[in-house]
Amino acid sequence: MQVAIVVYPGFTALDVLGPYEVLGRLPDTEVVFVAERPGLVVNDLGSLSVDAVATYADVSEPDIVLVGGGAGQQDQMAADGPLIEWLRAVDRTTTWTTSVCTGAFVLAAAGLLTGRRATTHWAGLDMLTGFGVTPVKDRVVIDGHYATAAGVSAGIDMALILAGRIMGDEAAQTVQLIIEYAPEPPYQAGSVDTAPPSVVERAGRMLSP
Repeated sequence: MQVAIVVYPGFTALDVLGPYEVLGRLPDTEVVFVAERPGLVVNDLGSLSVDAVATYADVSEPDIVLVGGGAGQQDQMAADGPLIEWLRAVDRTTTWTTSVCTGAFVLAAAGLLTGRRATTHWAGLDMLTGFGVTPVKDRVVIDGHYATAAGVSAGIDMALILAGRIMGDEAAQTVQLIIEYAPEPPYQAGSVDTAPPSVVERAGRMLSP
């Protein structure tokens, strides 16, 4: 099984590295980081780079495609852009086409989520309607062979769900144990439903362009 994880300048690290830690540990699985051009791709904080070893042209029939979000996501949404064209092409044969956080907008811009249910980061959830997508306020949403995850850390949950569907519950639980994924957050501010209003307001200001 081949998993193609897209990286582009300004990607959010955990969007892609969280699912990588899960999917990359499945048996007989090859994970390849793909980009428009090979080489180091810098994340949105400017302090972490991922070495993309392949271009879109090098990966023509991946079993799973994953697109994360990040500050650079807007630059990837041109209708005739290389990422959009590649996604439309490979989606014809993928078992799963997936996104984390605002990566959903890239899939939507490619027309892949039209008429479907999907989720994304809470700050942009309602904007999915502009692409003909039904926004769902769930941590992970599966519709057909599309799987979308909400903000950043939700990508780990999505990857575990996919692992279970692909290789069975025990395989997924084994990976969960290996990475010791048993969240016990010190604060209950991981959702707009539980965070204090002042925190929601502050986060909204920080996320505004």
